[in-house]
Formats: sequence, structure tokens, C-alpha cells
Amino acid sequence: MSVEFTRRVDWPMIDPAQVVYYPVYWDLAHRFFEESWEDICGISYPTIINKHRLGFPAVSTSSTHHSPLRYGDIVHCQIRVSKVGNSSTEWSYSFADQTGRLVWTGEVTTVCVNLDTFETTEIPSSFRDALRTYSEN
Repeated sequence: MSVEFTRRVDWPMIDPAQVVYYPVYWDLAHRFFEESWEDICGISYPTIINKHRLGFPAVSTSSTHHSPLRYGDIVHCQIRVSKVGNSSTEWSYSFADQTGRLVWTGEVTTVCVNLDTFETTEIPSSFRDALRTYSEN
């Protein structure tokens, strides 16, 4: 199971070569990551951070650029939860343009931390159970 999001490529995302600047893919991925919590767990990421005092920083990342995005393109993001552990989650991202052409894939491992101590902590069971419904494992 996956969650999907869409947004247009705006002018500030473009580099002098007239394509999306490579760090922007990670910025988009994180924005979609934050949005995914409402669909997957029924809670906003700001609520997780501010009320529950939990964060999910990336501890491992990798990506592949398949084809460029350009100004005005529509990026379609598909996020899958690849694996859910007691304190970590593996996320897989796939970006396609408006024609369905694959443009970028990424993998991120996040770890649940207590934001007051920044120490690793278990993912709350309600979040973990919801994440597992989207998991491939």
C-alpha cells in the first residue's frame, strides 16, 4: 500500500540548467513525508512534534535521479513504508512527472527520537500499527 501526493514544480526549484536542482528532490520528499502522517496515522506531523515531542530524523538516505523535472512539470510522489521496526522505519519514494515518466527514487531510514533528549525511543504502538498497514513486510 502507498500514499500519493502531487505538486507543481515552481520557479524557485529550478537551477541555471533549467531543471530541478538536485537537493530540491530531498526537500520535496520531506514535505511529502510530513504530509503522509495524516494519511497513514491520522495525525499531523506538527502534532507529533509539538504535542508528542517525537521526531523521525533520517539516519540513512540514498537516491537515484532517472530523468529531470522542469519548470511547470507536475511531480507525482508515491511513498511506501518498506519496513517498520521498534524504533526505525524505512521509506521508499518514487517521483514521476505528469506523463508517468519515472524521474527520481529515494530510500530513507528514520529513527524515532524523543525531541527533549534526542535519544532513540520506540515508535508508539498506535503509530507503528498504522505504519505496518502500509508496510511491505
